[in-house]
Amino acid sequence: MDVRTFYALFSATCFTLVGLWWNVVQNHADWMRDPALRRLVGGIYLSFLLPALMGLFAQVGGTQQPQIWRAAFIALAVVGCACTLRLLARTRGDRFVTWQQAGAALLYALIAVVGAFPELAGHIGLRPIQAEALMLVGLIVLAHALVWRFMAGEGRADD
Repeated sequence: MDVRTFYALFSATCFTLVGLWWNVVQNHADWMRDPALRRLVGGIYLSFLLPALMGLFAQVGGTQQPQIWRAAFIALAVVGCACTLRLLARTRGDRFVTWQQAGAALLYALIAVVGAFPELAGHIGLRPIQAEALMLVGLIVLAHALVWRFMAGEGRADD
């Protein structure tokens, strides 16, 4: 698949997931009243929004102007890593959520590193924008796992 096509589909899918998540949240107004749940709901929102934004910047910069997507990936990955680490610090007792959050923080850190040092992707035989795409897929898989855990009630602070 062409990388531009991948990022177009990926970004659109992630924005759709953002919208679907907000529909779920609207049906559970009680989640927004509890500060701990509100943080987790917001963390799930960012789990889809940040990769969606990265996908948009990858389309804008592409291979012609990689400095655009690289700068955006670094900035958004730093935001994602910081927010994920804040949530991780508040995660208590649920090993699944702890591992999910730690994995997401690691992926965000790696995304920032490859954005800053794109030559690292060549060591594994990929173009930098391809390596970033694979890590973004990993982030979305982890986000889906977190949503599943949350919707099943096992990852919520009130259970």
